[in-house]
Amino acid sequence: MVGYDPEAKCVSTAEAAAAGSASGLVTRVLVSPLDVIKIRFQLQIEQLSARNPGAKYHGILQASQRILQEERLVAFWKGHVPAQFLSVGYGAVQFMAFESLTKLVHNVTSYNARDSFVHFVCGGLAACTATVAVQPVDTLRTRFAAQGEPKVYRNLRHAVVTMYQTEGPWTFYRGLTPTIIAIFPYAGLQFSFYNILQQFSEWAIPAEGKKGGNVKNLVCGSCAGIISKTLTYPFDLFKKRLQVGGFEHARAAFGQVRIYRGLLDCIRQIMREEGPGGFFKGLSPSLLKAAVSTGLVFFWYELFCSLLCALKSTDSTMRKEG
Repeated sequence: MVGYDPEAKCVSTAEAAAAGSASGLVTRVLVSPLDVIKIRFQLQIEQLSARNPGAKYHGILQASQRILQEERLVAFWKGHVPAQFLSVGYGAVQFMAFESLTKLVHNVTSYNARDSFVHFVCGGLAACTATVAVQPVDTLRTRFAAQGEPKVYRNLRHAVVTMYQTEGPWTFYRGLTPTIIAIFPYAGLQFSFYNILQQFSEWAIPAEGKKGGNVKNLVCGSCAGIISKTLTYPFDLFKKRLQVGGFEHARAAFGQVRIYRGLLDCIRQIMREEGPGGFFKGLSPSLLKAAVSTGLVFFWYELFCSLLCALKSTDSTMRKEG
């Protein structure tokens, strides 16, 4: 169902956008706590260890307990409104672009639209398109998730106005370079490995065991998410560090802060002060989030597409009978 299938011809571009946005909405609600913890880990300069007295967060459970004690349960959904705009918009643009690109490949080239390499290229291009479209919302989401108490931004409107007036319009695109560099292989690998794993499951699972298609989609998506996130993780960390530039005063409660002049300066400072391990801070909650979110995104997308196809089929049957 993911990607153009000349034999199926079931889901239109608009329906792919609708299924993608619905998938993003549901998934975001479920994975927001992991996302908040991941961002807190990524932005912490101090080593993520209980042996470091200056470190605010040490691990997933300790961070969860501390956030709950200091900021209450709602803190796990900080920045949820811009995050939902992000997920809904990103899901719509990404899947719409992916379906369109794989269809274009099928129509104008000799490549098979179901080929894993085609899914890698089309998935990467679709994600880049979606990223440029929603980057301002992603920056807002990161700012909300990163701020402590007292809050710097009261609400979404206040954040937009304050950032625009004090930092200028380009502040909404902070971190875009590492995002684009990372998102192409990350998303490309997601779609490619999802396709490979789906093909492998078709080969490995006997015909009588293929009834649990939804579970298979969830497992294949989770595995694809873990592989792609591990391979591209450092760029996600660079993006988060750059996105909170000019926001250092709101980070004081969390420990040390740094000012980065760009992507290369960010890489140099992290390597010098935090070592190679600094590039993978927050990897554990990020992998957990990648497994859950990618699995759920593909699960819900396939499910919503199936429902749309079933509705179209029922409507077509009723018209013929009528």
